[in-house]
Amino acid sequence: MSTRTTPLKTADHGGRTDLARIVALVEEDLRSVNETINDRLRSDIALINQMGTYIVSGGGKRLRPLTVLLSARACEHKGDTHIALAAIVEFIHTATLLHDDVVDASDMRRGKATANEVWGNEASVLVGDFLYSRSFEMMVELGSMRVMEVMAKTTNRIAEGEVMQLINCHSPDTTEKQYLETIRRKTAKLFESSAQLGAVISGQSSAVEQALADYGRHLGTAFQLIDDMLDFSADAEELGKSIGDDLAEGKPTLPLINALQRGSETQKRRLAEAIKSGGLDQIDDVLEAIESTGSLAYTARLAGEEAELAQQALAIMPGSPYKQALQDLAKFAVERNF
Repeated sequence: MSTRTTPLKTADHGGRTDLARIVALVEEDLRSVNETINDRLRSDIALINQMGTYIVSGGGKRLRPLTVLLSARACEHKGDTHIALAAIVEFIHTATLLHDDVVDASDMRRGKATANEVWGNEASVLVGDFLYSRSFEMMVELGSMRVMEVMAKTTNRIAEGEVMQLINCHSPDTTEKQYLETIRRKTAKLFESSAQLGAVISGQSSAVEQALADYGRHLGTAFQLIDDMLDFSADAEELGKSIGDDLAEGKPTLPLINALQRGSETQKRRLAEAIKSGGLDQIDDVLEAIESTGSLAYTARLAGEEAELAQQALAIMPGSPYKQALQDLAKFAVERNF
C-alpha cells in the first residue's frame, strides 16, 4: 500500500499562456456580458435572485462566453448580438453545473459550497431550469432561427452526454471511445457552439462556420481532458475542489481508463474495485497506478493533440489579434493548472 497523500505532479510548462492578456482584448465586451447576466438573472422570486447572485459570483473563468466574443470579433461582427449570445451561453453552462452538482451530490465547486449544498437539490434543479428557459427567452428576442437551431441541438447533445456519463458511472468497463464521446457531448459541444455562433451572427460562409465549430469542439475536448487530469494532479486549493472527486463519484475518466489498460493484474483489480465502489478509500493505490502507467502523461498528450487541432482549424480565418487570441486560448486550455 502506498503512503502517498498528495496529488501527482506533472511537469511544469515553460512560457505559460497568459489568460489575462486574452481577456484584456475583449475586456469591454466581457463587462457588458456581466452586466447582461446580472440584469437577466433578475426575477420577482427572491430565491432565484439569491441563488443567481451566488452562482454568477462563483469565480468561473468565463471561457465559453470568451470564446463567443473572440469568435465574433475574429469574424468582424458588427453590432452587439455577441454580448447577448455570450450571456446565453453562460446561462446554459451554469444550468448544467447546477444539475451536475445535484446528480453528483457535489458539495464544493470553485472553492466554495455548491448551490445544492446551501439551498438543497430541489432549489438547484429548479433554478437550473430557470436559467435554461431564460436563455431561450433571450434567443427568441434575437430573432434568429439559425441561432435557435444551433443552441437547441446543443442542449440536446449536452443532455445526452450527461445521461451517457450516468450510464458509465461505476463501470470499469468504460472504453476510451465511450469516454471521449461522452465529453464531446457533455462538455465540448457547448464550446463548439460558442465558437460557431460568432460565424453565424456575422453572416460568414458555411466553411468558416464549420471551421470555428471544429475549433470549439477540439478546444472543449482538450479542456475536459486537462480537467480530468487535474483531478489527480492539481493542488486542491488551486483547483477549487477536492482531489479525486471524479473517483469518489465513480467516474471512469481517461487517467483511470488508461491505467486499467496498462496496469498490472493487481493494479487493474484495485482500480476496478475503486471505480465500482466510489469513494477515496483506495486513493493511494489509484494514484500509484496512474503514475506508474504514465496515464497522466497520456491524457496530457491527447489534450495537446486536441489543442493543436483546434489551432489548425483556424487556418481559414484571416490574421487578427482575435484569431491569435483564439489560438492562445487553445494553448491555455492545456497549460493551465486550475
